[in-house]
Amino acid sequence: MTNKEIALKTLKLVGGESNISNVTHCATRLRLVLKDDKKVNLQQLNMVEGVLKAQNSGGQLQVVLGGKVEKVYDEFVKEANITSISLDSISSVKKNPFNTFLETIAGVFTPILPALVGCGMMKCLSSILTASGFVNAQSGFILIFNMIADCVFYFMPFFLAVSAAKKFKTNEYLAIALAACLLHPTILTAASNIATTGVSTINFLGLPILLVKYTSTVIPIILSVWVMSYVYRFIDKFIPEMLKVILVPMLVLLVMVPLTLIAIGPFGSYVGTWLSNIISLLFTANGIIAGFVLGFFRPILVMFGMHYSIMPMQIQQIAEQGYTAMLPSALAANMAQAGAVFAVFVITKNKTMKAAAGSSSITAIFGVTEPAIYGVNLKYKKPFFAGCLAAGIVGGFFGLVNASGTAIAIPGILSLGTYQANSFIFIIIGTVTAFALGAIFTFIARIDEDSIGEVTETKIEVKAQLGEEVIIRSPLKGNLKDIAEVNDKVFSEGIMGKGVAIEPSEGKVIAPFDGKVEALFNTKHAIGLKSDNGVEMLIHIGIDTVNLEGKYFTAYVENGQEIKAGDLLVEFDIDAIKNEGYDIITPVLITNVEEYKNIFPITASNMVENDEIIKVIK
Repeated sequence: MTNKEIALKTLKLVGGESNISNVTHCATRLRLVLKDDKKVNLQQLNMVEGVLKAQNSGGQLQVVLGGKVEKVYDEFVKEANITSISLDSISSVKKNPFNTFLETIAGVFTPILPALVGCGMMKCLSSILTASGFVNAQSGFILIFNMIADCVFYFMPFFLAVSAAKKFKTNEYLAIALAACLLHPTILTAASNIATTGVSTINFLGLPILLVKYTSTVIPIILSVWVMSYVYRFIDKFIPEMLKVILVPMLVLLVMVPLTLIAIGPFGSYVGTWLSNIISLLFTANGIIAGFVLGFFRPILVMFGMHYSIMPMQIQQIAEQGYTAMLPSALAANMAQAGAVFAVFVITKNKTMKAAAGSSSITAIFGVTEPAIYGVNLKYKKPFFAGCLAAGIVGGFFGLVNASGTAIAIPGILSLGTYQANSFIFIIIGTVTAFALGAIFTFIARIDEDSIGEVTETKIEVKAQLGEEVIIRSPLKGNLKDIAEVNDKVFSEGIMGKGVAIEPSEGKVIAPFDGKVEALFNTKHAIGLKSDNGVEMLIHIGIDTVNLEGKYFTAYVENGQEIKAGDLLVEFDIDAIKNEGYDIITPVLITNVEEYKNIFPITASNMVENDEIIKVIK
């Protein structure tokens, strides 16, 4: 599927443009806040080609897309005409306060991640250049490097003002004006000179404005913009239309600037400082336990997309003290998951999973773990928790050696320069150990899997369940092939599920079992089925045949229809499709792999009609 097709299919399955309250993306996920979660077809969304995983978490619908997320997001916004969604559109579905809080934090911080990561990596590069002695630390070159690295953190209120205004659906430019007041030289200079002048407040109509240095702060501007969203709506409601353009912004600033400087700003600043101090105390009291807990649960937070909930605390600590003890746990977690998935790469005999594990271990080393977690480790379960345990142990070690991070960067080998400890060698030791332990624990736990054999032919049916075992037969006539031979990574790397591929010799797809049609695509090139005993299957006729828009395909069933084994589902013209230049190889996949202990093809040769091709074990 092209990025545009993924965007269109996703838009349809989430309930369309009218159901979207807010949409943004992070490094690997499309994040949607919806008005009614019940309108989402999560099952079909998980079957869309290119979607690694779709889940509801933290008050959001998260669609994991991996590296293509930004391009899909661009197409999604364009096709959904997001700019036309009313700023007053508010979800009518009540969410619990915890989910609302998580969704709010993620919604505010996700848009500024590229700037945070970019500056963090510049910080890393600056550290490497100066530590290696290649460049003088006092040179103009490094001064400019450090300026780039620090600019986002210094002017953090400006960046958060924009994203918070979008999140709280209020005027972005008035939010920027609030941030400008917090960072105005009148406030900053006076705050910097308190020790010299002894003046800690400014009198405003008899009320004291506390002099606080708001550079790099997080909570004050978020709270201020949140309050402003209500003040703006209240004032806007009572001002006549002809005077709105003049009076509304003036009155909003007249109320909000003093309120922010007198109450909200100092309160938010102190809250941020208290949080920073509490976390520091935890690591001071027992860094080993604090590091273990944070390291162990970090991959679980990533799995549910909740790792952004601790972002404000990390930024606040860097702002307060120049470093945070929380970041090393993320490095340990990523390296441990990389080691676990590398072990799967070594152990597995399944060519599809070997390819997926090999590629995702590399991306995890560089800090992007979603392909490893969703594509491999969670499917086998044991490697995922082996990685969690390894991350916990190394997180405890990092706590012991007082490890910390000095910049927000993607936790991987390229950002090692942003970490520090009693000695930098401890960072290297911890990184290598996390990878090694993740692999070793996975080798010890093992995985349940068999090799894929070379097979050939024909009709598919799920037998009566024998204990916990289900036998599957071929859905169409042809030669059975290793799924790794399919020239599409979505199928060959097992992202859509486990199974086989068939090179068809006859253009008919029949019902593999008694069950139901779960998803028949409009283009008729793919069909999703569910058996009466719970097996969910995707049969995808050809590669990129969606582009034919249904030409040469005839469907004999429709969505939701009950089917019996042997029913004719779809017919297709093999020769015509080939003449159009499309590969006719057909993946046959079990998609609900998480419900089964094992799914593997049965090794066979010279198969005849009704021979077994896949065994599924509950």
